Amino acid sequence: MNHTQIVVVGGGQMGRALVCGMLDRKVIEESQIQIVEPSEASQEWWGDNRPKVKLSNDLADSISNADTVVLAVKPTVMGQVAKQSRKFWNGKLVVSIAAGITLETLCGWISHRRVIRVMPNTPCLVGEGASAFCGADEVTGEDKAWVESLLSSVGKAYMVDESQMDAVTGLSGSGPAYICLVIESLADGGVAAGLPRALAMQLATQTVLGTAKMVAETGRHPAELKDSVASPGGTTIAGLQVLEQNGFRAAMIDAVTCAARRSRELAAQ
Repeated sequence: MNHTQIVVVGGGQMGRALVCGMLDRKVIEESQIQIVEPSEASQEWWGDNRPKVKLSNDLADSISNADTVVLAVKPTVMGQVAKQSRKFWNGKLVVSIAAGITLETLCGWISHRRVIRVMPNTPCLVGEGASAFCGADEVTGEDKAWVESLLSSVGKAYMVDESQMDAVTGLSGSGPAYICLVIESLADGGVAAGLPRALAMQLATQTVLGTAKMVAETGRHPAELKDSVASPGGTTIAGLQVLEQNGFRAAMIDAVTCAARRSRELAAQ
């Protein structure tokens, strides 16, 4: 594929996750990657952890030599980054991982329509990301296959319509925060019931990890797996009753839909 020279603009958490995932899984080589990062602290991290990856703080020069540009900067500075190097975009595949920035907005900023929008999530850091992507009208099938291979190197990748991206943001983009709250709450419950804090956290974390793996690998519906644990008159059904009484299911649904709505609001702004 003609995506051999890749510039990643932004060397923070998500940029690190994507690049390190690609390198560890041999999707690309160190010689193909250049990181544009002005932060000295972030440059030090790359130098200590990936010393063979080229670093730069010259955005225009880096982009001019790239085949693919991954924009891994915060949404609040995306417009500034995209507009200042507009003349260098022509012919390049541009991949944006900024939440809430639509394809139409980004294409307008760079005057170019070979653009793919991605919504990754933080479990990319451990190779278990859930990412969705969509492309503008000048994106080729080869471009989509390349981005899918990039995202698959750090988890699972799904191609969606752009109209679904706000929902993706509310579910998988924000979802890790919800699950962290679940783990923390389970551990707090364990402590309240008499467990040491460290053990409660280990049990809660492994329970969530194991349950997710069980759902993924068995293909059984979560409701079926839930019912298989809930014996008549037992401990689990008693706990489930409390969750239902306190609106746990409704709260989770509302969290996803509220986050999706906020994503749409940010895009409008």
